[in-house]
Amino acid sequence: MYLPSHFEETDLGVLHQFIRAHPFGALVTMTTGGLDANHIPFVLETEPAPAPYGTLRGHIARANPLWRECPAGTPALVLFQGENAFVSPSWYPSKQDTGKVVPTWNYVVVHAHGPLRFIDDAVWVRAHVETLTNQHEQVRATPWRVTDAPADYIDGLVQGIVGLEIPIARFAGKWKVSQNRSDRDRAGAVDGLIAEGTESAAMMADLVRRRGAR
Repeated sequence: MYLPSHFEETDLGVLHQFIRAHPFGALVTMTTGGLDANHIPFVLETEPAPAPYGTLRGHIARANPLWRECPAGTPALVLFQGENAFVSPSWYPSKQDTGKVVPTWNYVVVHAHGPLRFIDDAVWVRAHVETLTNQHEQVRATPWRVTDAPADYIDGLVQGIVGLEIPIARFAGKWKVSQNRSDRDRAGAVDGLIAEGTESAAMMADLVRRRGAR
């Protein structure tokens, strides 16, 4: 990923927080058929620290040939994407000064790199599914638990999936949120985004504002 220094995020806490807020990632690997991408939810484990930057855990369907095609240690890349928005040059005050402005796209992404291994173990998979479920159900007034379903039904579903694990060896975080613009242009971008009236644009406006204050 092209990563100019003014867009780079290296704070491990920020990167971890981002993944937990946007856990649905694209797992990219090289297979015998070429590049392959699978979109799955991940759990990020950091305690105890099993890798320099934490470990990603997930699962895929047993019918997915990926787990048979990738030997242990296969290099993997997981893409996590957050807020993104089109930014119009008409929002920049500098448009009136020089006219030397163009449209752009603001976005936030994190790339996690590491060796991939698959785990064909029902006990591991069951524990992973419970962890993943609990993380996303805990905010509900009446959380659903894996144990709410019949045990034999869950056992059958567990047999139909395979676990995976990626110890994170390298991170790349990119917050492209108008840091390369002047204070005036950033303020104009914030106003323009808010005027769009969408939740995603409002979230991007908040990112532009907060990054500009750093």
